[in-house]
Amino acid sequence: MIQFQCDYNQTCHPAILEALGRVGMEQMVGYGEDHYCQEARRLIRQLVGREDADVHFLVGGTQANMTVISSALRPYQGVIAADTGHINVHETGAIEHSGHKVIALPARDGKIDASQVKAAIDAHYAENGPEHTVQPGMVYISFPTEVGTIYSLAELEAIHDVCRSSHVPLFIDGARLGYGLCSPQCDVTLRDIARLADVFYIGGTKVGAMMGEAVVITADELKRDFRYHIKQNGGMLAKGWLLGVQFLTLFTDNLYMRIAQNAINQAMRLRDALKDAGYTMYAESPTNQQFVVITDEELQRLSRDFLLEPWGRVDSTHMAVRICTSWATTDADIDRLTAALCAR
Repeated sequence: MIQFQCDYNQTCHPAILEALGRVGMEQMVGYGEDHYCQEARRLIRQLVGREDADVHFLVGGTQANMTVISSALRPYQGVIAADTGHINVHETGAIEHSGHKVIALPARDGKIDASQVKAAIDAHYAENGPEHTVQPGMVYISFPTEVGTIYSLAELEAIHDVCRSSHVPLFIDGARLGYGLCSPQCDVTLRDIARLADVFYIGGTKVGAMMGEAVVITADELKRDFRYHIKQNGGMLAKGWLLGVQFLTLFTDNLYMRIAQNAINQAMRLRDALKDAGYTMYAESPTNQQFVVITDEELQRLSRDFLLEPWGRVDSTHMAVRICTSWATTDADIDRLTAALCAR
């Protein structure tokens, strides 16, 4: 069976496994203070064009989201997000568990726009006694979104401008950042992300790493005591070098972007084949997540050989399914799936 249900179903890129094997007998200081983490931080700062950025390595996306958001917000504040955003629908109330409300705005194609953000902030302060409701204290967006769409540079700049004028930090969830940056529709660079976001993270778990996310903080006011928040939230890995080695490998010789490009190439091959075969796409995604509408009978037939992710019922006989490509998806994988889909 070939698994297309997610983009983290293979252990890690062979270069990472090899690098981890090489350091097996080294003795190192813990908690991310080792020389591998330091060198990985240097490379990331160089690539994002921010020598002043703080870089921290955490194990997973939910942990990164919760730690960043809870560290930035005051007790009476909440975070603005799309109603389809990961923190709102797929993290078991982790943000609420930290004591903060997710202020969900209706998303269009997985995205929120600057006018919505401004309207939500303005509406709060226009209330008679705004202190009786949760104050918007941060804006959270994903790049790419939960339905594989991406923000344009103009859209990001507009949201950034609203956040600046409202004195609210912008947080970009980059769990699939590599796949977004490699999209043929992307006009955003990693340096643009670092310029526009107050804090963001570079996803490793979904883009070739065994595990790990690199949190990059550019806003000075969010840097102070961040390691205390990591520790208090159980995110400070004693053997921190396990993350440092992985990100050092990913950002040596442009490996991160090279393997992310493979996922995009395979996803575009799949999308073109599905459209040529007359399938309806549930969402128009230019990234590694593709959403297609198939019949219940087709899903049952395909499930014998492929693991797909049911995304939602379209009608009584049709289901939307998500198909994820990854850094490890091969031509043969896509050929087999497209042949099976086109055999209807």
